[in-house]
Amino acid sequence: MTNAHKDALFILIKSLSKSEKRQFKLYVGRLGVNSDAKFIALFNLMDKMKVYNEKVILASDIVKKSQLSNLKAHLYKQILVSLRLNPVNQNIRVQIREQLDFATILYQKGLYKQSLKILDKAKKVAIEHEEKNVAYEIVELEKIIETQYITRSIPDRADELAIQAKELSAHNVMTSKLSNLSLQLYGWMLKVGYARSDEDIKQVQNYFEKQLPKYDILTLGFREKLWLYKSHLWYSFLIQDFLSCYKYANKWVDLFYEHKEMINLNPVFFLKGNHYLLESLFYVKYSSQFRETLEKLEIIIQDKTFTKNDNIASLAFLYLNSNKLNLHFMEGTFEKGLYLVKIVEYGISKHRDRIDEHHIMLLYYKVACLYFGMGDTKSCIQYLKKIISNKNLKMREDLMCFARVLSLVAHYEAGMDYHLEVQLKSTYKFLLKMDDLHEVQKEMIKFLRNLGGIYPNELRQEFKKLHTQLKKYENHPYEKRAFLYLDVISWLESHLEGKPVGQIIREKAKHLTR
Repeated sequence: MTNAHKDALFILIKSLSKSEKRQFKLYVGRLGVNSDAKFIALFNLMDKMKVYNEKVILASDIVKKSQLSNLKAHLYKQILVSLRLNPVNQNIRVQIREQLDFATILYQKGLYKQSLKILDKAKKVAIEHEEKNVAYEIVELEKIIETQYITRSIPDRADELAIQAKELSAHNVMTSKLSNLSLQLYGWMLKVGYARSDEDIKQVQNYFEKQLPKYDILTLGFREKLWLYKSHLWYSFLIQDFLSCYKYANKWVDLFYEHKEMINLNPVFFLKGNHYLLESLFYVKYSSQFRETLEKLEIIIQDKTFTKNDNIASLAFLYLNSNKLNLHFMEGTFEKGLYLVKIVEYGISKHRDRIDEHHIMLLYYKVACLYFGMGDTKSCIQYLKKIISNKNLKMREDLMCFARVLSLVAHYEAGMDYHLEVQLKSTYKFLLKMDDLHEVQKEMIKFLRNLGGIYPNELRQEFKKLHTQLKKYENHPYEKRAFLYLDVISWLESHLEGKPVGQIIREKAKHLTR
């Protein structure tokens, strides 16, 4: 049996809504000859399947094994054509491409005047909506047609098209350079992670300054500015300058509010910009602005005019709920955030095919932290087990690392000492293999390893020593990020002051409200 998550056709069919399935059947049934077509029979069979099973398909006698691959490819293509015709998917970008296709057909038939008329309209729409790549393609086709459709105005027309091509090319080159830089920095983040030393920062800084093209901000269009802000944002994340992260994420989001028509044309970038703005606000602990930004984003997503599709629904689920959990962490209102657990579990089940493994595990980690903050350490441990036992988590090993450290603390809090020794050995081996230990992690491991030899009456003193030791790293440029994953200091203070950890965080939040 083939894994359902690995069969592209099965996933595509299961992603279709009722209206999309109905439209597909109308589309393929427009000619009577298709009514008994094998690919329709295959579609109906796969639509009824709960799990993809090739043996069931072959046993149905719809198709022979040697023909199955070709039939699946044909069905996949027909579904895509049907989806392209769906009014829901007819955004400006698709419409411009469609007009370019029509103009190309007219040109090939020798109907030059009609072709040029369509191209001129499509080009205006493309430039108006910052679709400069396709606008450049349109100008290039106009140039080809003009060389065959001779008019008296050709000298002026030639100059006009040459200038347009040059301007669009310059914009596209700038966009390409900035998008390449942004992508490279993002890749750096995934492979290497945050800068851990002055040498790391110097390396990132040299690369960024060398690759950043010279530009005049006044001449940049929407798309160039978007990639510029994204590049600065990733650079700021890499060097752990969270105030700069906030600055450029804010510029990114403001850019969309300045060009509101771009929100529905580029909804993914709009959502991601808001997510990074919220993440930056979480890092710098601007709780009031965090709440305001989150509420504004949720209102826009729920608005009837906001773009709706499967991809947007998955991203909206991920970003809204991840940041709602973060808000409860900032304010220490763990019990109030408990309702999110069911929403998160349901959403993961619903959107699993469109959310990568890392983000799913990150949601589980946040849920574990929610339970830890409530004092429900056993539920916390159950969610951490989902992360620790995951063999597919290749990127961002720091998530695995902090999950293991939090698991140790949760086992200690739950009084599960009989598991602690085994956990300590396993975690220590993992961290040594990682070769990426923060000083905070080293101190935590050392403290937990020594617990066995500490008498109960000495415990408070040991908590105090660890608190003093860790406070030194709270604002350390390369260590402070550890406290974003695990608020160890508040946990220690809860023991020293005899208060729940949620109360400690709430008291701190009141002082930081801004």
